Amino acid sequence: MLYTGLDLLEIERIRESVKNPRFVARVFSDEEQAYFATQRDPAPSMAASFAAKEAFAKALGTGVRQFQLREVWVHHDALGAPSLQLTGAAARLAADRGLSFSLSLTHTATTAAAVVVAWSVEELRKMLSSGISSDI
Repeated sequence: MLYTGLDLLEIERIRESVKNPRFVARVFSDEEQAYFATQRDPAPSMAASFAAKEAFAKALGTGVRQFQLREVWVHHDALGAPSLQLTGAAARLAADRGLSFSLSLTHTATTAAAVVVAWSVEELRKMLSSGISSDI
């Protein structure tokens, strides 16, 4: 089974919100904050990261409850590719459901977007073994 989450966010909304240090500390992990510090204009990346957290919650099926936003964070590999990192209750919820995640981020000058695709390998195996064609 595949699950999806999508979120769009106006960059200006985050630009205003991050003026409050408590918002930044409550929402963004230390690694995210360090990444943002390397950006000339961090607002687009911050907005994309916030959208990723919301999209994760939608793909998980819980909405933003049962975990803290800071427990879901965006990691960028050496080539800049984003991936979701989970800790605490967010990691437990995902593990309890047997889910893995893929993340895509983008932004324009005014809007950031994130798409999260979640899947359960076990559910996919059950579907395939029950006679559903492997070319789905």
